[in-house]
Amino acid sequence: MARRAAFGDAGREVIALEYYDIPTLLFHWTTALLVLLLFGTAYVWNTWLPHDHYWRPILQSIHVSLGILFAGLFVVRGAWRLTRGRHLPAEAGISGVLSRAMYLVLYFLLGLQVVLGFVLRWSQGDEFQFFGLFSVPALLGPNRTLAHSVDDLHYWVAWIIIVQAAGHSLVALFHHYVLKDAVLKRMLYPRVGGP
Repeated sequence: MARRAAFGDAGREVIALEYYDIPTLLFHWTTALLVLLLFGTAYVWNTWLPHDHYWRPILQSIHVSLGILFAGLFVVRGAWRLTRGRHLPAEAGISGVLSRAMYLVLYFLLGLQVVLGFVLRWSQGDEFQFFGLFSVPALLGPNRTLAHSVDDLHYWVAWIIIVQAAGHSLVALFHHYVLKDAVLKRMLYPRVGGP
């Protein structure tokens, strides 16, 4: 509070601009949660339940539904970022270059993963459901060769996303605990002196 008072009204505006708006924060953390859930469901059914006839189809159905939800979120988040979302100035030097590159690669991989997920289901020749509320029709006939290739790509892109997200998290923690700057704080709440 003393810091804000020392800067006056103009200072408060500058400090507030260093933090993201609430919708941007919600998009960020919802994306992170969905990525973890999508990866987790696929990991469990492929690693622990590869031949289970009860839980595997349930997890696959949840995964597909979450994937549809993620696709919608990805489109809306992209539109928000391009039109209304708050853009903070990039850091100077190599840190800023690496940060921008990481975001571009991560957005590309997330978009690619959405496309691969849909193409995978379509190449299996099945319509797929969103939590039983509606179906997405199959746009392709069954194509086992394509399905196998896309499944492999979907698998490896998922691992690349998880590794990159883990690196992203470690860098945020480095900023918080070593550099002691506001990089992590501005992703946790929308203003200085948040909860």
